[in-house]
Amino acid sequence: MTDEQLIAAAREAALKAYAPYSRFSVGCAIESVDGQVVTGTNVENACYRLGVCAEQSGLSAAQLAFGLGNVARIAVAGGDGSGTSLSGDLVCTPCGGCRQAIHEASCLSGRDIEIICSNGDGSTVEYHNISTLIPHGFGPANLKDAG
Repeated sequence: MTDEQLIAAAREAALKAYAPYSRFSVGCAIESVDGQVVTGTNVENACYRLGVCAEQSGLSAAQLAFGLGNVARIAVAGGDGSGTSLSGDLVCTPCGGCRQAIHEASCLSGRDIEIICSNGDGSTVEYHNISTLIPHGFGPANLKDAG
């Protein structure tokens, strides 16, 4: 799958977001090492802290479909999803909690997972690796001294 196709899948997923409070729709597309793709979208809740980010829902779908250890790369797009296509100028990157969750998948896979971040209309793209977005993430190795 090309970068453009993965971004398109993330943008399409964002249009299915349930974001009545923030009105900021986010979509995520996750590709496995063997080319399978799953998507996720943000789902808000009136009790704000119970909402789910697109990356978290995408990682749950990835675990079910092919396992977190097989995540190869992730595309994220966000913006105004109230129309027939996603729009917005600012590039959407994963929040801190989602960076931590992606870091966990990176630890399981042994790969520095690439994250392709896009603005709403897909015209601006940034490429990051999880190690640059969360350079000192807390992962399974940090629990070696647990009893």
